[in-house]
Amino acid sequence: MALERINPAELGRPSGFSHAVAAEGRVVFLAGQTALDHNNRIVGTTVVDQFERALTNLLTALRAAGGEPTDLASVTIYIVDMDDYKAHAREIGAVWRRLAGTAYPAMAGIGTNRLWDTEALVELQGFAVLAPTTTADCP
Repeated sequence: MALERINPAELGRPSGFSHAVAAEGRVVFLAGQTALDHNNRIVGTTVVDQFERALTNLLTALRAAGGEPTDLASVTIYIVDMDDYKAHAREIGAVWRRLAGTAYPAMAGIGTNRLWDTEALVELQGFAVLAPTTTADCP
């Protein structure tokens, strides 16, 4: 296993994230992803819709690099309207579990005034650690 999720009892039970993640392997840095479609237009009008598209985009980039959602070590979520995000936290959590499962990375949610695309409500950025390859896997 490339990742070890660490959740010390002294920090309390995490919900939807891990307190720490230790990793060994190939590191993949994932650029910030918003709800852009293949024509570079923001799709979705709600924070839940945009979160789903942004997470899908992040996971698409990760899979293209050879990874899976369980390889995510850290994700930072940039949020334009924190109150709206919190009001829809259960729905957002359900989207995360459906697309990425429950092996949660270390996470942070950061409020911001706006994102690069003015229509964007949320942006996800992260990094993953893929299991180390062995020399037998190399050509």
